[in-house]
Amino acid sequence: MCDAPVDLSFRCLCSMADALTEEPSGGLQPLKRNSEKKYLSRSLRLNNNIITDLSDLHKTLTHFLAEPSQLAWLDLSFNCISHIDPVLCELQQLRVLYLHGNSICNLAEVKRLGVLQYLHTITLHGNPIETERGYRSHVVSALPQLKAVDFSAVTQQEQVMANVWCHSNNRGRRKVSID
Repeated sequence: MCDAPVDLSFRCLCSMADALTEEPSGGLQPLKRNSEKKYLSRSLRLNNNIITDLSDLHKTLTHFLAEPSQLAWLDLSFNCISHIDPVLCELQQLRVLYLHGNSICNLAEVKRLGVLQYLHTITLHGNPIETERGYRSHVVSALPQLKAVDFSAVTQQEQVMANVWCHSNNRGRRKVSID
């Protein structure tokens, strides 16, 4: 992840397809390319746009990255994303995912990301789900491999408490559904 990220931030992109016509911003580190003119990076910035739909994410990754399956860092912060799209679950090498400042409102969708075994950092603050009771405990229990949530380290005690919280909430739900 030491290569410079492919930066498509602040472009007023409405969709992933819109990104295909853009040229990434140059940064302090020049972006390296392979013989096919694809970037040798494992990081992609799509933050601060107006993206609502991630359906063409795979096409965008394939267009820009030499090895799209090796994407490790994805910044989708400050967009208009309302759901944790299942396409994110296909990013098997993903380690860092920024989703803060969006419109995600269903806390249960976080559990989908549990298939990402290498995911160690996620941001979700600034979404409507942040106001739900037990928000952080829910995220930590749904994704026990996390090392950081919302730029704050996950402690061992917090992991234990999240498991207790999860079990007590699930037990209460079962009782309600039986009656």
